[in-house]
Amino acid sequence: MPAIPPVGSQPTTTSHQDQALREVAQKLEASFLAGMLKSAGLGKTSDHFGGGAGEDQFGSFLLQEQAMQMVKAGGIGLSESLFHALKERQNDK
Repeated sequence: MPAIPPVGSQPTTTSHQDQALREVAQKLEASFLAGMLKSAGLGKTSDHFGGGAGEDQFGSFLLQEQAMQMVKAGGIGLSESLFHALKERQNDK
């Protein structure tokens, strides 16, 4: 007899297209969060230890990775909404 998954859990079998849509939605949420973090001033070069031009250039990579980690930890729910919207649009075609 197969085990019954807990209520609210995501199904373990997802199609390749669903997985691709979910990844795109997560990347979009991460880009949004990175923009929000940048607007909030996170990642600004410190005047005390200034790392020069390299720090300024690579700071955006740090913000993007921090945002992706936020998404992987649950994010703000934007990726789930985007996923469902993209899936509906795909099903309409």
